[in-house]
Amino acid sequence: MIEIFTGPGCTSCKKAKSWLARHNIEFMERNIVSEPLSPDEIKQVLMRCDDGVEGLISSRSRTMKMLGVNFEELPFSHAVKIIADNPQILRRPIIMDEKRLHVGYNEEEIRTFLPRTVRVLESANVRSQDIM
Repeated sequence: MIEIFTGPGCTSCKKAKSWLARHNIEFMERNIVSEPLSPDEIKQVLMRCDDGVEGLISSRSRTMKMLGVNFEELPFSHAVKIIADNPQILRRPIIMDEKRLHVGYNEEEIRTFLPRTVRVLESANVRSQDIM
């Protein structure tokens, strides 16, 4: 099952949910502001993130600017605590299943959540349209 972690008023979250619904992909949504991730859940997400903490943090967020934290200089456990205490600094949406993790909304990259058979069929249709 796909989980999508969202925030209130997040335009990218709305686009991602709409895209998943249009492609008939079931998902469970969780608002990370009203139902924050636990430290263990944050660690689980971070273990799957290629870019580490920096890949999950919205450096442009107002809260992040107020905190003035440089995550590269922090011990991992301290970074996890700051994120747990300030979930609004996370980039959204965070979309994940048992194998994949994607942060933010990018229509090309979110396609990895389509079943392989659908991706192959859609690619074949695009190629056949390009030939005509």
